[in-house]
Amino acid sequence: MLSLLLSPSPSLLQAGESVHSALAGCKILRELSKLESETETKLSMKELAQKFENLALDVFSECYQSSESRSFTLLIRQSPVWGKATCLQMATSADARHFFSHDGVQSLLSQIWWGDMKRSTKVWKLVLSFFLPPLIYTNLISFREHEEEVRSEEVPLGRDTESLDGGDATMLSLSDIMQTEEDVEEYAALRDNLKSAPSSNPKRPFVLLRWREFWFAPVTSFLGNVLMYFLFLILFAYILLLDFKPPPPHGPSTLEFVLYFWVFTMVCEEIRQTFFRGNTTLYQRMKLYIEDMWNKCDITAISLFALGMCCRMFPWSYEFGRAVLAVDYMVFTLRLIHIFAIHKQLGPKIIIVEKMMKDIFFFLFFLAVWLLAYGVANQALLYSYDPRPGWIFRRVFYRPYLHIFGQIPIHEMDADKLDEGIECTNNATLVEAGAEPCMSTDHNWLVVILLVIFLLVTNILLVNLLIAMFSHTFSKVQEHSDNYWKFQRYNLIVEYHSRPCLAPPFILISHLHLFIKRHIRKIPSTKIKHFVLEIHGREASRLNTWEAIQKENILFAQNKREREKDSERLKRTSVKVDNVLKQMAEIRDHDRRLRMLETELEYCSSALSWMTEALSQSNLVKTTRPPPALRDLTSLSPTS
Repeated sequence: MLSLLLSPSPSLLQAGESVHSALAGCKILRELSKLESETETKLSMKELAQKFENLALDVFSECYQSSESRSFTLLIRQSPVWGKATCLQMATSADARHFFSHDGVQSLLSQIWWGDMKRSTKVWKLVLSFFLPPLIYTNLISFREHEEEVRSEEVPLGRDTESLDGGDATMLSLSDIMQTEEDVEEYAALRDNLKSAPSSNPKRPFVLLRWREFWFAPVTSFLGNVLMYFLFLILFAYILLLDFKPPPPHGPSTLEFVLYFWVFTMVCEEIRQTFFRGNTTLYQRMKLYIEDMWNKCDITAISLFALGMCCRMFPWSYEFGRAVLAVDYMVFTLRLIHIFAIHKQLGPKIIIVEKMMKDIFFFLFFLAVWLLAYGVANQALLYSYDPRPGWIFRRVFYRPYLHIFGQIPIHEMDADKLDEGIECTNNATLVEAGAEPCMSTDHNWLVVILLVIFLLVTNILLVNLLIAMFSHTFSKVQEHSDNYWKFQRYNLIVEYHSRPCLAPPFILISHLHLFIKRHIRKIPSTKIKHFVLEIHGREASRLNTWEAIQKENILFAQNKREREKDSERLKRTSVKVDNVLKQMAEIRDHDRRLRMLETELEYCSSALSWMTEALSQSNLVKTTRPPPALRDLTSLSPTS
């Protein structure tokens, strides 16, 4: 497997379902990197996993540019090779945030999020229609069905928009996969027969159709859950502050019973999310449910509510139950952070807060070391003997912690400012009986020095270290905030797409409707086709062929770029060779000139020798010195 993964382009792109295979390779490598102990191997696996993710992104980009509807089908199609997982599910499992940031993926998610409503619908129109349902039958909110009907009349036969299986949830149209004229003629004859035959599946009435289009959209479900959750928090706060009755028989009040029923409907929804979703085993469903951070928050909130509700029913645990419910209200309120994930600016801030919480734990480790060191030394220097555990814990941990925020009890630490009116004793027996021990002033100077050092380290060193860690985390997440938000948005859309249209406490009506529809009438869900689509036979082969064509286009473009890189390299090499050849030609020309000069010099030297000899034999020149002799230059030649 590793040998196949080490060469992503030739191995995976030659196989079918290129996008699925590339994302699967990314998933495998990232899981293997978690098990690898060697740093270099782990980094190489992560880099290769990123290459696989980029490979999947390149192929999908080519598919999206070719056909938007087919690329949508490619994202939600189940793969028989990879365990019937879709591209979106594989990308989620592989943590492929860069893949989710693609415009094609976000376009599909926006289409699913808004349902049959136009994406440009204003939020105030949704809220107004939510509280005044008759407005959905007006033109306040625009729906896409009218535009599609007009477009279907204008578009020719070869671009008809009927879906593969005839359902309204399929993103891939049958006309998109027609490649030959015979297919178009066959489809035209089939459509004429269907038009002439009586309709076996008539359309829903306009009232029911418009009602379903509005209330079954994930954005409407999200809006309803947010508004009802705010009402739940208001009711919870009102009961805790103004209507928390004594234990039975004097309480609880009617509103408190309403609150109990409200939480019961939340429990029913959590049970549905855990045990009645998907076709996996019970263990896998529970594991998938527990892995989500917000599901853990829901379990904590519901468990605390159940504990507080049980304790408040008895006089001996009434106050404890009230305290538990007060803390539980904080947990329920913090659950509101989840709704910020849909906002482009606030969504990444949730990731930043989550990562900063991890930084705080490292900071608390260093802080705890200093608190323990300073607290024990301070307690030992100020009190020679104090066996009370509560006061020891308070003076060792709590008081040094308050020192960080400037609460320094000088009258308890400075010997010059000790209160003289305090009754204390140094008798160990009386101290064990509960008397206040006297403070020791012998080492007061050392206590002050330790306080200065403690404040210097904590308030300057550790606090600035925490600020630097926060700044690093913020800059790192903010740099890729768009990718984080789009990946987070996908999880939110999937969650509210699978939820019933009604919010608690009315969600029991939706649960009852789903039970009758699925288990009594045995009607399968068509809503799941928005995220999971199963294609077989001719349609699957056509889609695979189309994906393979786009893959070949990617390979051709990559090979072309590589060839261009080689040609550029060859061009630079040829320029260098031309320069060398030019220099060699100049050297040969200089050598030729030198040989000519040597020949001329030899002739001149011979002529001078002849002239010297002739003059010496004639009587024209009278001299007492012999004629000069030529120097022997053979010793100076380089070949000597």
